Amino acid sequence: MCGIVGAIAQRPVAAILLEGLRRLEYRGYDSAGLAVLGDSGRLERRRTLGKVARLAELIAADPVSGTLGIAHTRWATHGEPATHNAHPHLSGERCALVHNGIIENHNELRDQQRADGYVFTSETDTEVIVHAIHAELRRGLSLVESVRKVSQRLRGAYALGVIDAADPDHLVAARHGSPLVIGVGFGEHFIASDVFALLPVTNRFIFLEDGDLAELSRDQVRIWDRSGRLVERPLRLSTVSPELTERGPYRHYMQKEIFEQPRAIADTLEGRLMDDRVLPEIFGTQAAGLFAEARALTIVACGTSFHAALVARHWIEGIAGLPCQVEVASEYRYRRHIVPERALFLTLSQSGETADTLAALRRAKDLGYLATLAICNVPESSLVRESDLVFLTHAGPEIGVASTKAFTTQLVALLLLTIALGRFHQLDAATESRLVALLRSLPGRIDEVLRLDATIAALAERFIDKQHALFLGRGEHYPIAMEGALKLKEISYIHAEAYAAGELKHGPLALIDEQMPVVALVPNNILLAKLKSNLEEVRARGGQLIAFADFQVPLEETKGLTIVRLPETDDLIDPLIFSIPLQLLAYHVAVLKGTDVDQPRNLAKSVTVE
Repeated sequence: MCGIVGAIAQRPVAAILLEGLRRLEYRGYDSAGLAVLGDSGRLERRRTLGKVARLAELIAADPVSGTLGIAHTRWATHGEPATHNAHPHLSGERCALVHNGIIENHNELRDQQRADGYVFTSETDTEVIVHAIHAELRRGLSLVESVRKVSQRLRGAYALGVIDAADPDHLVAARHGSPLVIGVGFGEHFIASDVFALLPVTNRFIFLEDGDLAELSRDQVRIWDRSGRLVERPLRLSTVSPELTERGPYRHYMQKEIFEQPRAIADTLEGRLMDDRVLPEIFGTQAAGLFAEARALTIVACGTSFHAALVARHWIEGIAGLPCQVEVASEYRYRRHIVPERALFLTLSQSGETADTLAALRRAKDLGYLATLAICNVPESSLVRESDLVFLTHAGPEIGVASTKAFTTQLVALLLLTIALGRFHQLDAATESRLVALLRSLPGRIDEVLRLDATIAALAERFIDKQHALFLGRGEHYPIAMEGALKLKEISYIHAEAYAAGELKHGPLALIDEQMPVVALVPNNILLAKLKSNLEEVRARGGQLIAFADFQVPLEETKGLTIVRLPETDDLIDPLIFSIPLQLLAYHVAVLKGTDVDQPRNLAKSVTVE
């Protein structure tokens, strides 16, 4: 969602704030702004609708200078995208604030503040916070005490960065539900929504816990927990290189991340396999005992992670022999549940800060599950810290909003989990050995698929003038079709839907004509004969079929049917192999249509609010 950067230093901070915002652009936003306590002792604010580059132009034309400041990229929730709704928000000439999250009781706070004489200049829920803090400052409280008092009256989720023109020596931060990290320097300290924003200035970080309040000066950081106790949070050294967040020779981050998948998968497998076995301990020291005791799984996720979970259901039930329930996180928390006996609760998230997934995890802790397990790409995320067992994918930073390498590394993690679980239930040693060999072969096989890039780029030209597309798959390839449709709609803005191919006669056939491209996934498995019949149903109605087919599938090109042959593979890893050409197709269609590939309109990388 939105991005926060803040700095208190002995050097000018405007350039640091701008660079931090640039590094948070991948999160999605519609406006940007910063406020610096200027050398004159007055708050200097610059805001604009649009990109951080536009904000940089404003500052170049009208510079700001100071050693204390906050900055923000906004993704609209309350109030339309507009300059007057952009952060930071001010109260009088004294207080400036940036905020991620949603304040649920903003209306009642606004009514009271209007009665107290405050004038509102935006439609945001954020403005009530800065006026509330300003009111406490006027009563003589310090900045940190003002933020503490106000935060106790807020309902909802928030990450806050606040500065006071009357207190040039402190930056105050608070966190409840939305992530916030402190960067530790020498004679300077920083805050940000995630570490990527601060990598150019530090590799030392403190991750705030839910309910924490922090006061930063140039030479120290003080943190209080939700009960008001002064606490110490561990200092972490980041191993992420700033260069990993650069595009390098690639045109877009998404393109870079698609081609990083062989390496990301190899890194995710590294240290997790021993000879021809998967080590259960890779999920935690207690994993073996819990996996032996488990009799069912519930998996909860959102978006792309939900599609990975749907694939995993086929694996877990078919290979491990355990019943597996998959739910959308945003729905899970709002209904009553019957928890299967001795069931594991698994959450999937790239960022580990997805609001609905975190809420589902917290709900599950009260429902009597055997244990909770998180599969995530971010080591210090809330999801990781709050789960009993953890598996970290090693995808590396993923900047493009449309997930690619995070998705395939999640699938690898889920297959590892399936094998580890299966050993305690119905998986024999010979099958485990074969599965491990297939996992080891994945980086090379995906590298082969990536060589189809030019072929798929040419195919993408067929979509330039299209408004709709249909994706078909069966079995574990139906979720992959769903993921392909999601990728296309996310970044090219073409309306795309996925159907289980056997459902064509139950409605979708009515949509088929020459203006509706139909993308089909055709693996060489037991459903092949039925899938070929489904394809004939499309061709008979004038549909334009594009089939991504296994090398061995007996299928010939004919009028209305284009075939892209994928390298020979295996049923068990087919979902990973077939996901790659769909990523490439979506990418090249978006490039041809001239959309913003890495930052598609209206979308955010990390959805930290409901």
